[in-house]
Amino acid sequence: MSRMYSVVFDNTTVSAAQDLFEITPADDKPIAIHALFLSQSSEVGDNQEEFLRVEIIRGHTVGGSGGDTPTPIPLGPIDTAAGFAAEANNTTIATVGTPVILHAESFNERSGLQLIFTPETRPYCSQGQTTILHVQRTAPGDALSMDGTLYVEEFP
Repeated sequence: MSRMYSVVFDNTTVSAAQDLFEITPADDKPIAIHALFLSQSSEVGDNQEEFLRVEIIRGHTVGGSGGDTPTPIPLGPIDTAAGFAAEANNTTIATVGTPVILHAESFNERSGLQLIFTPETRPYCSQGQTTILHVQRTAPGDALSMDGTLYVEEFP
């Protein structure tokens, strides 16, 4: 039976284009992204509004660096630890491989991003594709204090 996990970063300064989330599946344990939430708490004025470009990419073989390694939290209270590895806010973006963009959009930094995939549109990744990333392609005009949550399903 598959298990659900959340990967979270909280009150993190974001000032560059970066890998907001990087997930590397474990051997023989593919993953699917169910939902993504991003918000910021540092800018509230209309004159500071901007749109940030984001993408979900699968297939990089060299991971990013310079960020954190949050522990995936099981949503079920008796579930085991995740097999996949998680990174957040890598300021050096992942490279190499055969990357494909699975989802691209822009969002208003003031209103945040709430992205919930239907079962048919969930991005999947296995160890064979190496990583799945949520990348912020646009650097904000000035530093933001951001929060983010990624909901990941891991298959046995």
